[in-house]
Amino acid sequence: MVHTSYAKILSTLGPATSDKRTIERLVEAGADAFRLNFSHGEYAEHQQRLEYIREIADEKQMNIAILADLQGPKLRIGQFKDGKIKLKKGQEFKLDMDNKLGDETRVCLPHKEIFAAMKPKTHLLLNDGNVKLLIKKCSKKNAVCEVIEGTELSDKKGVNVPDVTLPISALTKKDKEDLEFALSLGVDWVALSFVQTADDVKMAKKLIKERAKLICKIEKPNAVDNIKEIADLSDAIMIARGDLGVECPIQTVPVLQKRIIKICRARGKPVIVATQMLESMITNAFPTRAEVSDVANAVYEGVDTVMLSGETAVGAHPVLVVKTMDKIISEVETNKQHKLLMEATRPKSKSAESCAITSAARQVAQTLDAAAIVTFTTSGTTTLNATRERPCLPIMALTPCIKTARQLSLLWGVQSFVVKDFSDFEKVEQNAIEFAKKHRLAKKGDKLVVTSGFPLNIEGITNNLRIVTV
Repeated sequence: MVHTSYAKILSTLGPATSDKRTIERLVEAGADAFRLNFSHGEYAEHQQRLEYIREIADEKQMNIAILADLQGPKLRIGQFKDGKIKLKKGQEFKLDMDNKLGDETRVCLPHKEIFAAMKPKTHLLLNDGNVKLLIKKCSKKNAVCEVIEGTELSDKKGVNVPDVTLPISALTKKDKEDLEFALSLGVDWVALSFVQTADDVKMAKKLIKERAKLICKIEKPNAVDNIKEIADLSDAIMIARGDLGVECPIQTVPVLQKRIIKICRARGKPVIVATQMLESMITNAFPTRAEVSDVANAVYEGVDTVMLSGETAVGAHPVLVVKTMDKIISEVETNKQHKLLMEATRPKSKSAESCAITSAARQVAQTLDAAAIVTFTTSGTTTLNATRERPCLPIMALTPCIKTARQLSLLWGVQSFVVKDFSDFEKVEQNAIEFAKKHRLAKKGDKLVVTSGFPLNIEGITNNLRIVTV
């Protein structure tokens, strides 16, 4: 079973999608990869879902990527005597380190790091930005604020500090424990939340030790400011528009999305767009027109993957949501404008030999009207170079490594297959023909454009281009 769309669908699993049959139906509907959200759920639940995915992948002879999304340093206020309070615009409100229950005048903020970074005229956003405070004066233990916006605040709501770089790591103690557990399960990708600087990426990479690929979530202004350095060090980027839209003026999010996608595509870095893509379908059977346009625009921009969060984790119609997203992607990708946009936004080829060969493969494939581009790869680099070109034809990735095959299934246009015999060109090319015919990616007489590294099984080399006939 092979999905033939170029843009991929990443589906979050949760209470609504915990049994094997439902996960299988998501795959049949068009899901290419699954997200295990470590902000919620128990280890046993995550393990069971992962085992179901692996079983389904084996039964359907597919390679399905699994992503572990770490919670990150989620900052929250304490609790109130009555569970919630009413606020008035212009009133004074205090934040402090006192663990006593809060009231209409104060509440505990148990994060010394925030107080260390606070300055007068700094803004604080609470409850996903619904409450906005302006700091009038502060110390290392408390802050006197003015309520700028918002009327209601309840227990343990989140806190965002968009104006400053907080002296905190993107990896908490919980994250490090979750990371080791996720890696022990054999997840393919790890998503790092609330990244601020390149140092956060380096720390995560050091802990992962190449046991998985790293996705950095861009959801803070500091990450946007450092996006080029973060992208260079990451294996992929996720535009997490939820917190990004809280910490940045919401009208800037579409502009930032386009900028980040452009930067990622120029660097050949996979990019995922996430949050509220079909949000209304958590409860409704149909999306809004605006949501359909949002998904379509991401596909037109050439993103590798679009992500579903609560829509499939807790929604009433998880399978229908995936089907709907798959239909939107298919409609866009069969439109002539999509191909024109992929050509118009294709980044300039780099002078490196691998990139030059891959660029030539795309041009040869278009000239010959080839059925597919085939990449032989061990590490995934050859395939990554191919998908950077956005050739608007299937990219078949053949690899001896199951881990690589799973990781590549998250990339634009890639259909990955495990080939056990990787000893010489004749055998792997025959495998390419057999896989292409079996999965209806090519028929007798079609041309396949093949890229690889010589000698075979040497990572990071793409120096060979061949044409074979099915």
